[in-house]
Amino acid sequence: MIRLAIVDDDALVRTGLRLILGGETDIHIVSEAANGVEAEKLAGDVDVMLMDIRMPVQDGITTTEKLMAHPPAPAIIVLTTFEADDLVLRALGAGAAGFLLKDTSPARLIAAIHAVAAGEPMLSPTITRRLIAAATSTTATALLDSAASASLATLTDREREVAIQIAHGLPNAEIATHLFMSVATVKATITHIFQKIDTTNRVQLAIMVRNAGLL
Repeated sequence: MIRLAIVDDDALVRTGLRLILGGETDIHIVSEAANGVEAEKLAGDVDVMLMDIRMPVQDGITTTEKLMAHPPAPAIIVLTTFEADDLVLRALGAGAAGFLLKDTSPARLIAAIHAVAAGEPMLSPTITRRLIAAATSTTATALLDSAASASLATLTDREREVAIQIAHGLPNAEIATHLFMSVATVKATITHIFQKIDTTNRVQLAIMVRNAGLL
């Protein structure tokens, strides 16, 4: 059972999320909070938090930073109407496990909760594409095409297929469905990919796939 807290200053948003998630037998909404200070008091009782960014008293990014400074902390999905690149980067830098827009479909939201509860980071495809575009548009931070191609050339065909699906922003469960693999095999494959190309996260891998011209 995944213990969930909803942190948002808008009571209507909290109610809507309760309605969306209420039918999930393996997700239990144990608490709500209207600001970050209230959320801090819930940290020890939940596995996942849905966290708004802009709230009174204490915002979601500051709250995420404080929670991550005192492990074990819940996995945090930032759920917001704002998709500004600086907010995404600040949230991820603070330790958020995921960043989703509030117009995300219920199915993807539920999948994200399961993913971060299992230790898998989750970004919406829109956010993933924006991060890739931001990174590859800056010469100082973009990997050289030749270097990316050389690194990805060390992958097996199956590993390369998984890498491409990651670059499209798909979570492990959807990659498994697309490539007719088990989720456990997908996770193991991603671990092998990271080891081979000396990277540590999905966004870095997605940038390499983009620079190598595989999208």
